[in-house]
Amino acid sequence: MKKKVILDCDPGHDDAVAILLAGIAEEIELLGIIAVAGNSYLKNTARNALVLTEMAKLDIPVFAGSDKPLLRDQIVAPNIHGESGLEGANLPEPTKKLENKNYLEFIAENVYSNPNEITLVAVGPLTNIAKFALNYPDLVPLVKELVIMGGGIKFGNTTPRAEFNIYADPEAAQIVFNAGFNLTVFPLDVTHQAKIYMDEIKEMQKFESEIVSKMGMLLEFFHQTYFDIFKIEGAPLHDPCTIAYLIKPEIFEFEEYYAQVETKGELTYGETVVDYWHFKEPNSRWALKVDREEFIKILFDNLKKYN
Repeated sequence: MKKKVILDCDPGHDDAVAILLAGIAEEIELLGIIAVAGNSYLKNTARNALVLTEMAKLDIPVFAGSDKPLLRDQIVAPNIHGESGLEGANLPEPTKKLENKNYLEFIAENVYSNPNEITLVAVGPLTNIAKFALNYPDLVPLVKELVIMGGGIKFGNTTPRAEFNIYADPEAAQIVFNAGFNLTVFPLDVTHQAKIYMDEIKEMQKFESEIVSKMGMLLEFFHQTYFDIFKIEGAPLHDPCTIAYLIKPEIFEFEEYYAQVETKGELTYGETVVDYWHFKEPNSRWALKVDREEFIKILFDNLKKYN
């Protein structure tokens, strides 16, 4: 049976790859996409989700979610993703329109109608998911699984201790970690193992599919910004890890941990504080290792389905 998935994202280069992967994989039935402010402002992330689904010929509804964090001042990431959130290739203006329905109603109706069948995948700030948990607490136990890309055990990427998605709305993340979801986390510790290298990006640019070749151009930009800022060779494909997990979970290794999000620390605001030594009962499952070669094979095998 296909896994019924709602994807909450802030496209974003790696989000874009996650959308393409989720939209074409035979293991997944992508029910809808919800945009959230994160890598860029909501007007940009929503537009990017629309243009990606339209270019990929994915008949999937796109919803506008939250345009700002719950409490903190808004941050975006133009240093990584450019001003539009998706720089590196000329993309057309979408003709596809956002859905009129409220995104929280969309999630709630799907979860209520399909108890223990809906997987929520959140690869941006957790603002939308926190609002769902606050507005529909009785539906949280009916979500099959919440899979997020966020946090880090050993390091951050926006501050020394905080990863961007969590740092962009720590208060929302703290709500989510305590809401009672069946929670699986893909932190920087594993996503930095899931790199795509320039020779693979150049191969992607040769695909006949316009959306895939454009994705290769976008990833070349992403690869360069990562090198410029972090001096990292290879672009970490953070968000697609969540989708690859739903396609072939055995390529990852996991550990269960108790984790909370720091919302008051002067130096650690936005840190995912992980109980590495298991002092407390776990509340989440964390991916720690990935088979990179299998990950890239899953990505390319699926991207080849676009024509």
